[in-house]
Amino acid sequence: MPPIVYIYLLTALDTLTGHLILVAYLMAVTDEQAVWRRLKRLPPLLLSPAVATLAASVLFADSEFNLFRYTISNALILTMCALWVMWAWRLDFWRAFSSVCMAGFLQVATSALAQSLFLIIPDSPALNVAAMAVTLLFSIAAAALLRRGHFGAWFRVLLEDQSNLRRTTALLLAFEASMEALLILQNGVQEPYLAAYFILVVVLAIVIAALTVYLARRFDDSRALQAQRDVISQQQLYERNLEDIRREVRSFRHDYKNLLACLSQQAGEGELEAVRSTLSQLDADFDRHLGEKIQLSAQIGNLRIPQVRSLLLSKLAALRKNSVECYLEVLYPVEAVNMNTWDFVRCLGILVDNAAEAALETGRPWVEIILLAQSGRLYLRVSNPYANGVDPGKIWDEGWSTKGAGRGLGLSGYRSILENYPNASPCTSWENGVFVQELTVEGRA
Repeated sequence: MPPIVYIYLLTALDTLTGHLILVAYLMAVTDEQAVWRRLKRLPPLLLSPAVATLAASVLFADSEFNLFRYTISNALILTMCALWVMWAWRLDFWRAFSSVCMAGFLQVATSALAQSLFLIIPDSPALNVAAMAVTLLFSIAAAALLRRGHFGAWFRVLLEDQSNLRRTTALLLAFEASMEALLILQNGVQEPYLAAYFILVVVLAIVIAALTVYLARRFDDSRALQAQRDVISQQQLYERNLEDIRREVRSFRHDYKNLLACLSQQAGEGELEAVRSTLSQLDADFDRHLGEKIQLSAQIGNLRIPQVRSLLLSKLAALRKNSVECYLEVLYPVEAVNMNTWDFVRCLGILVDNAAEAALETGRPWVEIILLAQSGRLYLRVSNPYANGVDPGKIWDEGWSTKGAGRGLGLSGYRSILENYPNASPCTSWENGVFVQELTVEGRA
């Protein structure tokens, strides 16, 4: 085989192996549950090794290392992989790029460690291929350890920090660049210092992974503290609602005595129609002043998950402020949901917000929310009227919205969240001007 052909084939195989290692680490850092579903979308990613090999043959045609060209080549690979992750995982650019940078950091760290194999084995095609296979197997094992250690779950929490997402992306890119620099510097490390070099790579990988988890924990603690504050404030709102009911009862008790006196007089005079009218007024007054508040308090009381109760209380207040009638039904206590609580809260918030937006475009806006928990299964139903001029079938098109371009991201995010939960089954239907979103979360995740 001509040397130039051998070099190109080795470069292509090395690049392909690197991409497969990157995918293995992506499965770990994104805490992917439906692994095979993602792997079915792997073929388009194979364009990246082809383009990277072609770029390498052009950029490094003179066989001299050039830092600028090396940076361009790696930036091209990161961008292509980020675009694939955006499509395969349905993530926005910043989260996709952050995931690729984190997985790329781990992949380059593995490559830096694996170079030792190429330093100690003879330069032959069979041994080089065997070394790449060993590196790939090692990477899969390392990715499995990261999954068992729940690294991906913490990394996902870190990406939920929307306010600092771009800074997080920049930090992860710096991590990846630092490991790329260590990989480049290996060419100048003398043999007596190789052991120290490899220890440095391992320590740096562990420190950065630990730092990532630490930052995620800090954000999670901050979010939990804010959630506790929200729960306290919403609990105070709930208590004020109970106090309002108590005052209404006292006021209604006074009116009730007057109405009874009126009924007694009308009954004595045989005025049956007047009695019926007074009873109808009494029933209407009760529903208007007390019935709705008592029913709502009872429904809210059945929500035993603080985050869900807090969200619904705030959404109910917002709906009332916008003059949207809201019907809440929670017949049985809702104490747990078999998915990440914050993911469920995000799904619930997206559905209620979209229902409220659609309802406001109708003559009589209303939103109905039903939560039913039985035998470990949680059923959620959110329904609302919609304008006949709107095609509900278009809502899943990313970026589509009745409010204009760039607004229709909520439901695509909702669908992306649920892809991580095979025990969650969404259902959408519309008929006779009523749009319905249903979500069933089974007892086992």
